[in-house]
Amino acid sequence: MKQGSHRIQVRTHGKGLYEITDRIAAWLAGQQIGQGLLTVFVQHTSASLVIQENADPDVVRDLKEFFARVAPDAASWYVHTIEGPDDMSAHIRSALTATSLSIPVVGGRMALGTWQGVYLFEHRSAPHTRTVVVHVIGE
Repeated sequence: MKQGSHRIQVRTHGKGLYEITDRIAAWLAGQQIGQGLLTVFVQHTSASLVIQENADPDVVRDLKEFFARVAPDAASWYVHTIEGPDDMSAHIRSALTATSLSIPVVGGRMALGTWQGVYLFEHRSAPHTRTVVVHVIGE
């Protein structure tokens, strides 16, 4: 049984989905693990991770619009606004998605479907550098 871990820095330019599939796949390829389990974890409370379609950009656009409606910025009932009008909405969006993903490793690669990609979902308006930790265990 082998395992390995790595940190990936993702620079964002504000709200949106940033595909990181290729960066994760490149690191995983060097781990020489044929079968196992990959964990992807984001170390933030105002960003999250999702597996989504990476073929049609309308999916990303529609997801951004959906979350803008579900958790709008600057809602009058938010109490936690210390970091600005998008502070609490970012926490809500993060709570509705995921901070970690588990992906099977088969044949040395992520067992994603044909149109699936791994995305960092930035929920804040300002640019950030986000840290994503990847860990694999297997043989």
